[in-house]
Amino acid sequence: MSDLSQIVKAYDIRGVVPDQWDESIAELFGAAFVTVTAADAIVVGHDMRPSSPGLSRAFARGAAARGASVTEIGLCSTDELYFASGQLDLPGAMFTASHNPAQYNGIKMCHKGAAPVGQDTGLADIRALAQQWSEQGAPEPAATAGVITQRDVLADYAGYLRGLVDLGGIRRLKVVVDAGNGMGGHTVPTVFEGLPLELVPLYFELDGTFPNHEANPLDPKNLVDLQAKVLETGADLGLAFDGDADRCFAVDERGEPVSPSAITALVAARELAKHPGGTIIHNLITSWSVPEVVAEHGGKAVRTRVGHSFIKQEMARTGAIFGGEHSAHYYFREFWNADTGMLAALHVLAALGAQDGTLSELVAEYDRYAASGEINSTVADQAGRVAAIRAAYESRPGVELDELDGLTVTTADWWFNVRASNTEPLLRLNVEARDAATVTRVRDEALAVIRA
Repeated sequence: MSDLSQIVKAYDIRGVVPDQWDESIAELFGAAFVTVTAADAIVVGHDMRPSSPGLSRAFARGAAARGASVTEIGLCSTDELYFASGQLDLPGAMFTASHNPAQYNGIKMCHKGAAPVGQDTGLADIRALAQQWSEQGAPEPAATAGVITQRDVLADYAGYLRGLVDLGGIRRLKVVVDAGNGMGGHTVPTVFEGLPLELVPLYFELDGTFPNHEANPLDPKNLVDLQAKVLETGADLGLAFDGDADRCFAVDERGEPVSPSAITALVAARELAKHPGGTIIHNLITSWSVPEVVAEHGGKAVRTRVGHSFIKQEMARTGAIFGGEHSAHYYFREFWNADTGMLAALHVLAALGAQDGTLSELVAEYDRYAASGEINSTVADQAGRVAAIRAAYESRPGVELDELDGLTVTTADWWFNVRASNTEPLLRLNVEARDAATVTRVRDEALAVIRA
């Protein structure tokens, strides 16, 4: 008997297969999902991991046994599943463990219209029901089982995205795309088809064992091959997708990574040109440049906690047109408030192709400050170390503190945020300042307290 609390996280299900969960558990999750959501029809998709087809089909069986019809869209990216949920107006389930190693798998669930399922919006109830059935026996099947059908939505997904960004008049661009053997290798050829782009593919073969590198572009070591290929081919830019292709990172023509905050600011400016006066959501570790650019373009910036459930809640609450996180998650009102790295990538291509300059020149306007990146420290007492940071800074003149998410310490020339990990004994530090020397000084001073 499995303890499902070990694999049910704050926003999704994730664990090692078959050690922590298997197809029999997936079947229970499918039955619990349609019971909790009271759905009579759902949509299900999966990534390229070896265990994904079997887990996905087991989930569909469990849902159908409880009377729900199931539309299987097969291999897809996470944002393609969100598209299907939005377009078909059905609750959805995506089988993926994103950038985790090959032995992991998981489920990202959503209500109809791609609305998030988290602990407070159904996930806790789904876990409890599946746990109960795993201990006491499977639930009684419905009087009439649901029908499982297959449907390919890739072309519709690609067409929908291309309809949101005008790429018709751009100059021809050479773009290297590193799919990391993940789902970008499935979606990019169809989305880019017919656009004025010369595509240089890197690791487009779908392989859930990730033979070339982790499909996690947030780690700089996983960008090395993309950077080299951009320089080797003289490309205008490079794009890197994570395993389930919902996040997208960019490197410029010099092979230098482009800050996701700069991408957030660039896309925000473009969205505000379409929707004057609109609201833009950004989390509290994005750069100062984001709210500055939003204000300069007549928009309203709203700062929120880190994490997609918080962003999506604020998107819905405020009617925001766009939201961005420094982890390269980008959310669009025109995409059911869900995150899609592919749509952000199309915006970057459109902005670059509409002028003659390089990507590094284009994003310089949006990349105004020096930053440390996220620095993790293993600590025995997270709360105690955060309290020590507060004590060290709260009495200093010109210092402001807030606890929207962890502790943020702000002055006129720099800020830093310290947050505890939800899953590991870590504190995460992010520092930004007006120059690199100040970043180094503030970083080292904060780490001395954290690691004391």
